[in-house]
Amino acid sequence: MLQIRWHGHACFEIRNKLTIVTDPHDGKSIGLPAPSVKGDIILVSHDHYDHNSVKTVEKEGSIIVREVGEKEIENIRIKGVLSYHDEEKGAKRGENIIFKFTFDDINFCHLGDLGHVPNDDIVKELGEIDVLFIPVGGTFTIDAEGAWKTVDKLKPRITVPMHFKVHGLSLPISDVEPFLNKDRSRVVHVGNEIDIEKEELPKEMEIWVFSL
Repeated sequence: MLQIRWHGHACFEIRNKLTIVTDPHDGKSIGLPAPSVKGDIILVSHDHYDHNSVKTVEKEGSIIVREVGEKEIENIRIKGVLSYHDEEKGAKRGENIIFKFTFDDINFCHLGDLGHVPNDDIVKELGEIDVLFIPVGGTFTIDAEGAWKTVDKLKPRITVPMHFKVHGLSLPISDVEPFLNKDRSRVVHVGNEIDIEKEELPKEMEIWVFSL
């Protein structure tokens, strides 16, 4: 069994015996509490301050992954796929790495600060996705409409919105409501942490909304 915990913004902790941490922030720079986790594997989608605070979550022996390509670490398959932080192939905000990783037979995909709806090549490269972490706040990433177009293309079992306005966050982005309002029938509020097992994945897509 895996546990998923949200540390705000795009930072999640996925763990059993090992702990994966995605896109760590340092807390104070964006007005949120700092992540209270240390990662065995730390995934960094791009080098902006609200996603790359490795020092906040690293420990002795932490493995940092911040590049395109495939690797296997402790039986966890990780694939980094090139994408962009904007709709102009990185001309405004640079490149972004989408990470797909398979942990306890569950296919996770973290879109980082994706700024465009993924093209068919990216969709094909990512393949089957069980849990999708997707930015929905707009301004620096895709917005609610772009996020839904992305969900429709990637077809995950569980969609987890991230990178949206919460209390204290100092970035000028939207809250999660515009995204949820497009299909409230599938929304499940899961609190700050939830257990997940392959056998218990929903048959129909659900939207899991985490809170701090």
